[in-house]
Amino acid sequence: MPTEKVGYNTKKRAPLIQLLFDLFLNNRFFYGMFSIAILFILGYIFPSLFNIAKLLLFGFLLLVLLDIILLFKDKKGIVASRELPEKFSNGDPNPVKIQLKNNYPIDVYLTIIDELPEQFQHRNFNISQSLKSNDIKTVSYDITPLERGEYYFGSLHCFTTTKLGFAMRRFTFIADEMVKVYPSFLQLKKFELISFNSSNLEFGIKKIRKIGNSFEFEQIKDYVQGDNIKDINWKATAKRNQLMVNQFQDEKSQQVYSIIDKGRVMKMPFNGLSLLDYAINASLVISSIVLRKADKAGMFSFSKKTENFVSAERRNSQMNLILESLYNVNTNYDESDFGNLYSIVKRKITHRSLLLLYTNFESLDAVHRQLNYLRALNKSHLLVVIFFKNNELEDLRKQKANTTQEIFDKAIAEKFSYDKRLIVAELKKYGIQSILTRPEYLTIDTINKYLEIKAKGLL
Repeated sequence: MPTEKVGYNTKKRAPLIQLLFDLFLNNRFFYGMFSIAILFILGYIFPSLFNIAKLLLFGFLLLVLLDIILLFKDKKGIVASRELPEKFSNGDPNPVKIQLKNNYPIDVYLTIIDELPEQFQHRNFNISQSLKSNDIKTVSYDITPLERGEYYFGSLHCFTTTKLGFAMRRFTFIADEMVKVYPSFLQLKKFELISFNSSNLEFGIKKIRKIGNSFEFEQIKDYVQGDNIKDINWKATAKRNQLMVNQFQDEKSQQVYSIIDKGRVMKMPFNGLSLLDYAINASLVISSIVLRKADKAGMFSFSKKTENFVSAERRNSQMNLILESLYNVNTNYDESDFGNLYSIVKRKITHRSLLLLYTNFESLDAVHRQLNYLRALNKSHLLVVIFFKNNELEDLRKQKANTTQEIFDKAIAEKFSYDKRLIVAELKKYGIQSILTRPEYLTIDTINKYLEIKAKGLL
């Protein structure tokens, strides 16, 4: 058992004082005492019950004393330790393991209380478990962090009872540990797998037929309906007496930047996660897929100024650089400066690149204020503006209205939803591609758009 970070509470107290600190009486003890007290009261009415009550009291106290002796005769009757992963994945269930060992010669029952980080705000977390004599057992539970940062675990408490169940002994283990919560690397592994799986249609990733190509020849293959007739190889066709076409490799080493707006528009929470964290998780996944597709991945964040800049490269350490930069992205309440964003992109990104801009627009006026900058970015690069549907309003819009107030609410929700669709149309009018998505579908929709752009050879 790993015990290097776990130890017993070592505060020096006299044995009797320590016993008082660690001894607790269960409900069973109070129920027994209450029943005997009732017998004593009845003994004043029925004298024969008085002697029975005294005998029961004497026997009951002996059993309680025996229970206490059984619990406290072994100094290390229970040994427990906590096993934590090296880091947690934000927005995903993360396993925490607790290893238990029973050194008592009897079976015991445990109530385990783990001091969870304050971010979870759990006040009644406990695990019940039974252990046979000299048994070793591992129990586990999952926790789902909803924000990045450092999470501090406290002590581990095991409240132990025997089958008698009158008393309880507390074992406290010093188990102070810190775990960092990073962007969702568990989601990263899942989408890496399905994006390269031939059967990934069921996950929502589109298979898009390639209509553009590079000039790097790969092979000659049989013609199928939909192939570009300009690629027909007439010499091979004459030899095989059937249509043959040249197949070309995809263009590689193209630059893809994830640009994350960390202004106040990204503070809005959905299902516990802020829009910023959804964007960060999606950026991590798309960066990994970009690198595996032999392109170059980079990222940065912006609001009043640009921060966390990672140049688009394709190297072994690139994902670690992106992961650490995404971990350090923090939102603020500033109004995002798209003018500064344009100047930074023009100065630092000199080659035509795919820019995946994660932001949020709630109205057409908000888009018009930034439209000149978006058009300028799209002129030198391929810009994809990614913004979000409001889940609550979308659900409200689909509900049936029965009262006047519900009709008004639904009309307002329809108006906001219509504005979002107008934003998509407005961007499309100026040749700017966009993704309007629910937060929970952000990652999969971003992957689809990237694969579509690659397949069509738009970059």
